[in-house]
Amino acid sequence: MRIFAAALSVPLLALLPLAPASAFSQEAGQAIAYETVIFEEPGYVQEPVGGIAVESVPAGGERLVDSGWQQASPAPIPKGIAAYGPFRVVDAHHAALVGVTDSRSPERFAAMLRDWPVIAELEMIECPGTEDDLANLRLGRMIRARGIATHVPDGGSVRSGAVELFLAGAHRYADPGAEFAVHSWIDDSGHEAGDYAADSPENRRYLDYYRQMGMDAGEARAFYAMTNSVPFESALWFGSAEMGRWVPLDREVTGPGA
Repeated sequence: MRIFAAALSVPLLALLPLAPASAFSQEAGQAIAYETVIFEEPGYVQEPVGGIAVESVPAGGERLVDSGWQQASPAPIPKGIAAYGPFRVVDAHHAALVGVTDSRSPERFAAMLRDWPVIAELEMIECPGTEDDLANLRLGRMIRARGIATHVPDGGSVRSGAVELFLAGAHRYADPGAEFAVHSWIDDSGHEAGDYAADSPENRRYLDYYRQMGMDAGEARAFYAMTNSVPFESALWFGSAEMGRWVPLDREVTGPGA
C-alpha cells in the first residue's frame, strides 16, 4: 500500500497526504511511486455502507488522498519528549507515529528503542503511509520482533502503507472512531498488483508479510485481495469494526462509527 492522506501511495499501502515521491527497490529492481491527492470540493467520500466507504479520485494529474472519512474528530497529536523521524516518544512506555515513513524509518525506530528500551505501545495518530514499501515492511517486522503493541485511538487515521504497521502489533487495539484506508499499489511503469502473476515476487512479499503477522494463507490472500479491490487512484475507507473482521483486535470494538 503506500501513501494516503494526506498522501496517496503506490504499492499496496503507502501514503496518502504529502507530496509525490518515489522509491527504488533494489531488492526487486522495482521503482515504486507515491503521490497525494488533494480534493478541492468537500464530500468526495461516499456515505459509508456497511461500515465501509469508497472514495473516488479524479483521473489525471498529481493526486493525494486527504485524511478523509473523518468519522470522528482527529486525534490530538502529542508533542512528545523526543522525536526520531516520524516517531515521537510520549513517555517511557509509549511512542506515537505521526507522518510518513521512509527508507530511514527502520534506522530511526531502532535508535528510538536504543534510547527508550521499554517502549511497549505505538500510538498511530496520523499515518498516511510510506515512501518506501520495502523499508516499511522491515519496520513492521521490527515492531513485531520487539513485541510492541499498536493502537489507533479515537480519531486516529491509518492509511495505505501504514496499515501494514498496524498489523505488525503484537497486540492490536483500534478504538471506535479510528479510521483505515487501503488501495492497490502501483509501480513506476503504471502496473498495479493485478498486473503481476499472483505468485510473482511483487505480490508474494505482501502475502509473506501477512503470514508473518499471524494470518493463515487463506486470510492473507483475502486481506490482500481486499486491499487491491480498489485501484491506486481510489481508496477504501472503513472503521475499527470492519478491521476487526479481518484481523483479531485485542479490545472489543463497539460504539457508533466503529
